[in-house]
Amino acid sequence: MTALAVVLVVAGGIAGAVQAAVMGKFGERVGTLEAFAFATFLTALISAGLLLVARQSFAGYAEAARQPVWLWSAAAMGALIVLGITFAAPRIGTTATIGILVAGNLAMAAVVDRFGLFGLDKIPLHWPRIVGIALLAVGAALSLKR
Repeated sequence: MTALAVVLVVAGGIAGAVQAAVMGKFGERVGTLEAFAFATFLTALISAGLLLVARQSFAGYAEAARQPVWLWSAAAMGALIVLGITFAAPRIGTTATIGILVAGNLAMAAVVDRFGLFGLDKIPLHWPRIVGIALLAVGAALSLKR
């Protein structure tokens, strides 16, 4: 399972950069909100199809609806990411968009780990992590230079 997790995350990382470029172009052609809404609709259809194929049922929707509402915030976070890359990529470039996104991800992940937010285990924030986050932030800032 660990290998599959790594493969999925690597594929997601590659897809994220491609997604930023494609969504940026899509947003330029039809409008940021229109591209965002259409892509989100298609994502919902793909997800429903995958759920049906994998579980032979849509019962997972009912189970998800019974979870605490704060867990649903993950959908809003995903929407913010897609909306953000759709708007930012054509304006600041794909490299800067993804660099800033990853720097923000890593910084917030360090906070989540440090304080054990959302019921996760607490993981100390040692100086190598802090240096890594700072270097990534510097890299993201440098990527804004064209």
